Amino acid sequence: METNCKTNLKNALTEKSRLANYELLADLFMYPLDESFQYKIQNIYSYLSEYLPEAAISMNKFTEFASTSSIRDMQELFLRTFDLQAITTLDIGFILFGEDYKRGQLLVGLNQEHQAAGNDCKTELSDHLPNVLRLLPKMKAIALRNEIATSLVIPAVIKMRNEFDAEKIEKKNVIYKKFLKVILDYSEQYRTVYQAAFETLLLVLKSDFGDVEEPIVKKKGHCKGKSSCAFNTSEDVYTQGIGDRTDFSQKIESEILTEK
Repeated sequence: METNCKTNLKNALTEKSRLANYELLADLFMYPLDESFQYKIQNIYSYLSEYLPEAAISMNKFTEFASTSSIRDMQELFLRTFDLQAITTLDIGFILFGEDYKRGQLLVGLNQEHQAAGNDCKTELSDHLPNVLRLLPKMKAIALRNEIATSLVIPAVIKMRNEFDAEKIEKKNVIYKKFLKVILDYSEQYRTVYQAAFETLLLVLKSDFGDVEEPIVKKKGHCKGKSSCAFNTSEDVYTQGIGDRTDFSQKIESEILTEK
């Protein structure tokens, strides 16, 4: 009986420490190269239906779009969402820090972690969301992995998701109409379909790493014409000794940027 209890406890602890398949989930945010993208999305949906049904339900709109659209339509939506007429970006460092020097420190630190874990970033930067997602399960330093997830990835994904709010999109459309002669047509039904992908990812991250509260905006004076103001959500990190992995693990900064 005692042996069975110890075995059950060991199995429970192992199960608790197991992360979601972030290698698979990273495909949600990859450029749709060909028709295999539709298979990948269906594969993710099937996986989440078993791993976290709530997350599978949240990606219904995205799954529907992938299954009913041509590869060209999916490519156009990806480009309009993350590049042309971009709603958001997939680089978490830019989401959190903008062009501030702290993003450079973050890139250096993350690049070291990618190299240590043998994670190939290919042609993208070290803070590109799919790269960071693939990094998480490969990291041996559990405390650092958890810190990156809770202080960097989750806050960035929350901000990415919130960029799809109707009011924010309308403000961006006003800017585009002001500076561009032509605004490309898009489907109102699927314009914000990637919001479902971010919501799905957020549910999985919170399931694995805990529920991180959304930060309360605390403006620092006036922005003086800039489009964003800085505010803190916790103690400073990524500000000193970024070249040293020990300092990197101890100082993760979640000072991020938000629109006025």
